[in-house]
This record gives sequence, C-alpha cells and structure tokens, in this order.
Amino acid sequence: MTASALASARNGARPGSRTVLIAGGGLAGLTLALALKHANGAALQVAVLDPGGAAPERHRGRAYAVAAGGRRMLTRLGVWEAITDAVEPITRMVISDSRLADPVRPSFLSFGDTPLEVDEPFAHMVEAEPFGAALREACLGAGVSLVEAAVIRATCEGGAMRTELSTGETITADLLVACDGARSRLREAARIGWVGWSYPQVGIVATIGHAKPHDGRAFEHFLPSGPFAILPLRDGGTLGHRSSIVWTERKTDAEALLSGDADEVLGEIARRFTLDLGEIALEHGPHSYPLSLGLARAFQAERLALLGDAAHVIHPIAGQGLNLGLADAAALAEGVSDAMRLGLDPGSPDVLKAYERARRFDTLAMAAATDGLNRLFSNDALPLRLARDFGLGLVDKLPGLKGFFIREAAQQRQSVPRLMR
Repeated sequence: MTASALASARNGARPGSRTVLIAGGGLAGLTLALALKHANGAALQVAVLDPGGAAPERHRGRAYAVAAGGRRMLTRLGVWEAITDAVEPITRMVISDSRLADPVRPSFLSFGDTPLEVDEPFAHMVEAEPFGAALREACLGAGVSLVEAAVIRATCEGGAMRTELSTGETITADLLVACDGARSRLREAARIGWVGWSYPQVGIVATIGHAKPHDGRAFEHFLPSGPFAILPLRDGGTLGHRSSIVWTERKTDAEALLSGDADEVLGEIARRFTLDLGEIALEHGPHSYPLSLGLARAFQAERLALLGDAAHVIHPIAGQGLNLGLADAAALAEGVSDAMRLGLDPGSPDVLKAYERARRFDTLAMAAATDGLNRLFSNDALPLRLARDFGLGLVDKLPGLKGFFIREAAQQRQSVPRLMR
C-alpha cells in the first residue's frame, strides 16, 4: 500500500478515530500492529512503514525461541495456528561446561525433566520466514496498512506527530513507534541517549541437518570463547532432522573459522556439536553478526515510543532478544488500548510513561543477566569454572529453584502484560 492509499483510508475512517504509525516491519513491529488492530478495530488506524514492505524474505534462515508468554499472545492474535508447521517445542534443555578439546562434556544442569518445573513447553523454536509471512498476512486481514516507505523526518506539531516519508508524502498520527533497529534514526532524532558496549565476540547462526532425532531437546555448551547452542527445529532437510545453532565466537577467531570452504566450516561446527544427533550436514548459513549490549536512556519521548532493538539490544546467550520485543509490543498495545477504551489520547505522556515503567525494569534485569552470564561463562579461569559448575550442579538438585528459573523463562508471572498471561 502507498502512503496515498493510507491517507485515503484515514480520510474515510470512523469519525474520531486515532492513528498509530509503526516505523519498521520486523517481527515485533508487525506483532504490535496486529495487537493494536485486534483490540481496537476501526477506532484505530494502524500502519507499518517499511521500505522493504515488511517482506518475510529478510528473515530467511533465521529461527527464534519464542517463550510461552509470546506463544499465548500469538495464539490470542490468531497467528500461532498459522505457523504450527514451522514450530518445534523445546521440551528439555541440557547445559554443559567444557573446553573444546575435552573428550567428555558432562551435563551439569537440565530443565524439563520433571513436571514440577512447568506445565507447558517453556519455549518453541519458530522459523522466522514463515513467522514473518503469517504476521504480514494477519495484519493485512485485520486492516493494518503496510506501506513501502521509510520515515525521513518526524516532528510534533499541534498535539500530533507529523511524519514525512521517503515517498514525499506526509502523514499525521497520534503516536509514532520506532521499531527501526539498534541504530534507530528516530531515537537519535529524538535525542534519546544510548548506553552500551560491543562484545569482543560475534554471533554465528546456521541451520544444521542431523541423522538422529532431537526429541525436542536443546543443548547449550558453554565453551571458553562463548556459548554454542543447538536448538530443535521441525523435522526435514537432507538427513531427516534439523536444528538451529547460535554460536558465539571470539572476533579474532571467527573470520578464520568461517573463511574456509563448506566442508571446513562444517568440520568446525562438528567439533562443537553434540554426538547425540549423529551425522550432520550444513543446510543454511552460516551467517555472522557483531554482538553488543545497549539500552536507550528512555523508552519514550513526545508522541514517540521505542520498541524492540530500538530500545534494547542484549547478548543472545539466553535467547531472549525477540521475547523482549514481543513483551514490549504486548505492553504498549495494552496501554494504548486501555486509553482508547476510556476515550483518551493514545499518544499522551501518561500512556507512554506507563509503557516505559512497565518495560524498564524487565529489560534492565534481562540485560544485566545476559551480560553477567556471558562474562561468567566465556572464559577459562579454573577457579571460576569450578565455582560456576558447582552452582549449576546445585541448581540441578533443587527442583524449586529450577522451577523458578523455568517459569521466568516461560514468562509465567503476573507482572507480564495481559496478552501474555
């Protein structure tokens, strides 16, 4: 849809209707758009602005762990049923800590072995391309406008956000949501500070085929260079079964490890892969990306809300990056919809400050936790290894403590937004 078509739809909307613009067509932005439209119908005009048209192809080869809270929200929004063929439940997580050359990788901690821990899969692996396609289709079906345009400039004028697009057109909205990534231009234009640092590591993702079934098990091998995670995908591929890997490696070593031919790269993966899954093959990737931690100093400004990577970036050690973005979407949709039901301005300072309060602590706690875990496990200091392995073993022997951690990972707490409960 063009911006002109959106303007026409806006002119023909219900009298007194409001408008929310979402800059960025990633998974979190599309989820927010659908949640807003689902809750408010014709009373709220919602548009996703993205120069790539929110195309699902941008996610090809990627997969994400969606926590149980996110699954509940996607089920309520009618998306989960559409992607059931592309999801795989994680029913068990096995954690080991070793050096690369160690002949044995002892398991120090596992989750999912007892019904006392959680009453549903704490996460599902979801392939990103069909996920993005299903969200896009659901948005179109709900009446969300998908506009192939970038936001060039946004200024507050007369109690509204005047948004200039790359097409040369201008749209006025009650609220603009920045979902334009970690280098958000809208965040910078609003002069919202950013605190963070780069890690001396890169993340490497790939899809691996293997001969033996994973049975829903995920593996996390803590190695001195960083964690190596093996996450179950839906069966298929050349060997019958598939998993996604998220491999953290030192920057100084990653280029050499990935510069060889496909057989050499597969050999490096095999050195880190579990023997439990048999013969392996490289199905897609690998692709690498720099790792960093960052938090916006504020999650909102005048008629502007930050969401997803525009607000926070964390280490992938716990697989919670997308889940934070989905929780942002649920919290902002809740605040906007509550205001709409009361006939209030959905872009008012009260709504945006409440959104920031709802998400600030959770985001800060997750950023600190992932940073601390990475620093604790991405080293080879013997005293630290002994201490952390003792700690893992202790947690493994305490069902109550294990249950607490797994419920946190599954977002089974009352403080999460209503859509995720």
